[in-house]
Amino acid sequence: MGTIPWWQKTVVYQIYPRSFMDSNGDGIGDIQGIISKLDYLQDMGFETIWISPFFTSPQEDFGYDIAEYRSIASEYGNMDDFRELVREVHKRDMHLILDMVLNHTSKEHSWFKESRSSKNNPKRDWYIWKPGKKPPNNWKSMVFGRGWHFDSLTDEWYWAAFLPCQPDLNWRNSEVYNEMLSILKYWLNEGVDGFRLDIFGAIYEDPNFQNNPFSPHLFPNDVRGNGVFQSTEMTRNHPDNFQLAKKLRTFIDEQSQHHAWMVGEIFGGYAALREFCGREIPDGLHLAFMFQTVHAPFTAAAYRKLIIEAEQWFPEPYCPTWVFGNHDMNRRITRLRGDRDKAKLDFAYQMTVRGVPFIYNGEELGMTNGEIPTAQAQDGVTKHFKKYFPDWVVSLVNKQFNGAVNRDNCRTPMQWNPDENAGFCRTGINPWLPVNRSVQKNNVITEQEEKDSLLHCVKRFIKARRENEALKSGSLKLQPNIISSSQVLAYSRETESEEDVFLVLLNFSNKQQRIDLSPITTGRISVVVSTVLQKQKAAGFKLNRNKISLLPWEGCVLQYS
Repeated sequence: MGTIPWWQKTVVYQIYPRSFMDSNGDGIGDIQGIISKLDYLQDMGFETIWISPFFTSPQEDFGYDIAEYRSIASEYGNMDDFRELVREVHKRDMHLILDMVLNHTSKEHSWFKESRSSKNNPKRDWYIWKPGKKPPNNWKSMVFGRGWHFDSLTDEWYWAAFLPCQPDLNWRNSEVYNEMLSILKYWLNEGVDGFRLDIFGAIYEDPNFQNNPFSPHLFPNDVRGNGVFQSTEMTRNHPDNFQLAKKLRTFIDEQSQHHAWMVGEIFGGYAALREFCGREIPDGLHLAFMFQTVHAPFTAAAYRKLIIEAEQWFPEPYCPTWVFGNHDMNRRITRLRGDRDKAKLDFAYQMTVRGVPFIYNGEELGMTNGEIPTAQAQDGVTKHFKKYFPDWVVSLVNKQFNGAVNRDNCRTPMQWNPDENAGFCRTGINPWLPVNRSVQKNNVITEQEEKDSLLHCVKRFIKARRENEALKSGSLKLQPNIISSSQVLAYSRETESEEDVFLVLLNFSNKQQRIDLSPITTGRISVVVSTVLQKQKAAGFKLNRNKISLLPWEGCVLQYS
């Protein structure tokens, strides 16, 4: 199998900095707030931190609209704070990756201000401009509506794949290409360990600006981009983006001696994700988000299918990703209707399949969606939709699109304690978003004291993964022969160098399931970790006649030789 790079074995924790921890009393999370919670993250077992953008920005899209790539927004801190963060992360043998937006900038970036100032400006071609009395073609943005926007200063149209305030950079201009690579190098030199690349598949569009063909689909999703009866053939996952992935891989490897890595936010099927990582060999992006997980029904059959597809498209030396939530969609447990036993099972799966798990801050607590109405939303996407529809229609569309139209609800402040402001900021201060009403039972302090909490369950599974190489980097094999119920999922993890095999059993039902392990072993079997605390306490006991009973919604890992 060869040496597995560190980033294929890590557990990633995403921090949305605006909502994580406020250290200076302005109601907005900041870098010093993150530093103050590093011990918590280390104690939980998280090994890599991904931080959403904190660069200088007018905050129309809360950091994903960058106005200066080499400076930090004052509400988050400054470069001294950032350098302290890097030191403190590395001091704990953890890693740090930054969210990098390569596709577009803010309209407030000096580059765009120069570009729109005149048709003859040297930076005019840094963005995508087209003349005409009407839009150059039928291209739509990723957030509904026309993607071309008329600028009266020079009477031309500029292209924006996302919000109108985020004009796309023209990567076909060599000056833009070189400058963006220079920015990546700058942050690598500051000590970061890699990048999460925002809407990476949208960087290059069709150079001939042909219309997008018709599509029969009304509603798009994270996997199938086609929607509103139009495909995204000319605007998303263009072949030039695949070539860019290879170029960036070479650049990153040269700059960091193969230490740093990239994960791409890609919207497409498995074939597109594999292409971004390299069709024949892994010479593209190190990882690509598999959003198929978000749309899978919570059943053994659906999760088994995810494993089969992941192993088919990302066999060694490729590596799958496992993400069930982030800053752009409904909270994980909200999609599970608040069922904490199901949430524990979900984490058991995520921590034991082959690949890299990504956990969004607050998921380990079972934080639910906020209840911020459309009329009060600060999200730039919500404001964009309200230009077209009344509030009640926007709310309906938000439900259809997994919370992606009012993302405030998945961005409420991190819940550190049961106090008025959840420990996110001091009492008497108004946080930038209201604290979730679930704070009384879903907070760090309360769940640390409750031994059977979701937090402790997540911590147990991370610990088991960290201490057993097979769960981090071993091969995976489905074990259907020991399963008599279609509602149970079983698979094994093992390495070539270790005699012991680890068996994962997941009960996706509300009924107890009896499993006979005789077909795979008659030797000693012990429990490594379980979602059920009582069974966890009995870890190491010998099973009675190689049979085990799984409680409803239980997930456990067994070890045998």
